[in-house]
Amino acid sequence: MIETIRVGVIGGRGYVGGELLRLLLLHPYVEISCVTSRKAAGEFVYREHPNLRKLTSLKFEDVNLSRIGDKCDVVFTAVPHGAAMDLVHELYEMGLKVIDLSADFRLKNPEAYKIWYGFEHKYPDLLEKSVYGLPELHRDEIKRAKIVANPGCMACPSILALFPLVKELDVDLFRIVVDCKEGSSAGGVEVSRSSHHPERSNVVRPYKVTGHRHTAEIEQELSAVMGKDVKISMSAHAVDMVRGVLATCHVFLRENSTIEDERVLWRIYRKYFSNEPFIRLVKEKKGIYRLPDPKAVVGTNFCDIGFEYEDRTRRIVALAAVDNLVKGAAGQAIQNMNIMCGIDETTGLMLPGLHPI
Repeated sequence: MIETIRVGVIGGRGYVGGELLRLLLLHPYVEISCVTSRKAAGEFVYREHPNLRKLTSLKFEDVNLSRIGDKCDVVFTAVPHGAAMDLVHELYEMGLKVIDLSADFRLKNPEAYKIWYGFEHKYPDLLEKSVYGLPELHRDEIKRAKIVANPGCMACPSILALFPLVKELDVDLFRIVVDCKEGSSAGGVEVSRSSHHPERSNVVRPYKVTGHRHTAEIEQELSAVMGKDVKISMSAHAVDMVRGVLATCHVFLRENSTIEDERVLWRIYRKYFSNEPFIRLVKEKKGIYRLPDPKAVVGTNFCDIGFEYEDRTRRIVALAAVDNLVKGAAGQAIQNMNIMCGIDETTGLMLPGLHPI
């Protein structure tokens, strides 16, 4: 018999926090013991997340770590970058399992935080103990982990689309291009001029065409797969949708290297993903959705992956689509929780998307 998992959510007011609550409320083995928000303490959760009306009467609490430690087995930290470090450290010291949805424990090299995030990491020893929370690469490590660092929403589909190719083919490891388009919910719940409707609507806005922070995660994970340096050229665009990320990845075979046809790519992706519950290979000859499209994964924990091969330039275009709030954040975090707690990782997550939306 599976025991109830007592769960806390620190930072439950934001969009990611709302998605955690939506999915956790329907999880058969979870009891949500506390939800915190400094700004909304004392308010009903459904006032911030109106989709949860009649599903919960929980109220937001202020952050009280000793109280959380007494009431919880697993804690999700859904707070901004830089704000999670101390929380995760204290929760770890209490003996709790922690799944962090910020970037504070994703990078293994503490020096990388100065380069990509502009701060010095306070707990380099915990970076060594944390596990990068991508089950398709680190499932066995996640099973034993006390701290899991959930991947970034653009890093997740990019790594999933790319790692089978760099592992199996003779590709130029210093000439990989990742172009990501993401919806407005990735910007978080707080408003700014750039998220103001007249500015955000009807855009395809390049906003970080070089030096995007998620580059560091993608390079880290692909380099670990290869056992040597891999370099990524990444660009990001804000587009006119609320949810979703589409990663379009360009990989080039080395000079004098070719593949016979796309059946080679089918075999490679099936080798790595045929038994993965949340990976769907999408490459159709008919219909509207012949390749991955974020519209088809909204609300789900699926990552749709597709590809094309251009023999003339020896270029492989690998595409991956996720909902940035689910497989790109909350759903992936719950998948990690399931693995950490020894239950079927699909529990509470096998939900179809909405169509049309």
